[in-house]
Amino acid sequence: MPKKILIIDDDNAILKLVKKYLSSTGYGAVITDNGSEGLLLFRESRPDLVLVDAEMPGLDGHAVCRVIKKEAAARSVPVIIMSGAKIEEKDMLSGFAGGADDYVLKPFSLPVLAARIQAVLRRYEASSHMESKLRKCGIELDPAGRSVKCDGKSINLTRKEFDLLATLIDKAGRVLSVAYLLETVWGYDPADYNDPGTVEVHISHLRRKIGRERGRLIVNVQGHGYKFEADPR
Repeated sequence: MPKKILIIDDDNAILKLVKKYLSSTGYGAVITDNGSEGLLLFRESRPDLVLVDAEMPGLDGHAVCRVIKKEAAARSVPVIIMSGAKIEEKDMLSGFAGGADDYVLKPFSLPVLAARIQAVLRRYEASSHMESKLRKCGIELDPAGRSVKCDGKSINLTRKEFDLLATLIDKAGRVLSVAYLLETVWGYDPADYNDPGTVEVHISHLRRKIGRERGRLIVNVQGHGYKFEADPR
């Protein structure tokens, strides 16, 4: 069964162009030109991925993403935000904090867009193939439900924070390089993007959310990367 993509953009020319191209590459596509209807279609059509424009009248792409990611049943659906070339890093970080899985800058190449969609879908499929529960040092992650608990208490993590913690715990004791984390968690090509600040900011937020004692288990190995030290000495 083909993967279904929900496309939300107030530019009808882009809607038709992206729908035509994705349909030609084997995807199903549902389209709308506003965020409010997009949320209705999201709940009705149950897409495998949402592609939404950042700037729209009414509910913009960031707002749509935040609403989707707050719904427990929707946490396993990735969201890619399309944005103009003038977007600043702080806007992207805010979008990631709201649960966005990736950004695509306009104007974009259609083959590149399809490749980004495939990469995000692959990351979600890989996550779903993790063991049913990951448990380390009082932390319990449920990859299928996209939920995490510390000593039985639910912790609210963004999509990237969850994936980062899951990757570190899944490979506990191993030093994971910044390039590896950017490629695995964010889907970036290290040859094009290798900014350690992106990982550093998310590690800092993650440590704060899981608490000081457990935060210390995420170790910065200077010059090499990060690891989850499940058995600190």
